[in-house]
Amino acid sequence: MIKHLYEVRPRKDHRGVDLISDALPFGRVWYGEPDAVSNAIGYAKFYSRSHDAVIRVYDEAGNVIEMHEHAGELKAIVNFYSHRGAFPGKTNFP
Repeated sequence: MIKHLYEVRPRKDHRGVDLISDALPFGRVWYGEPDAVSNAIGYAKFYSRSHDAVIRVYDEAGNVIEMHEHAGELKAIVNFYSHRGAFPGKTNFP
C-alpha cells in the first residue's frame, strides 16, 4: 500500500505554514493563522483517508517537533460483480 508523506513547515515570511507533499495535486497548500498547523494536519489526514500517511511538523530550524501517523481507513475494495455465479439465474453476465 502506498504511504503518503506530508511535511508541515513554517513559511519564511512568518505568515502561517505550508503543507508539502507529492500526494497533493499542486505540491503544497498554504495555511494562515490561527490554527494553521492543526488545519494542515487535519487536511493531510482527510486527503489521505484511504492511504497510510506520515505527517511531520517542522520548526523554523528544520527540526521535527511533531510526527503523526494516520492509518488509512479503506484497506481493500472487493468487486462482488466480477465473479460468475454472483447472481443465481443470470446467464448473460460477462
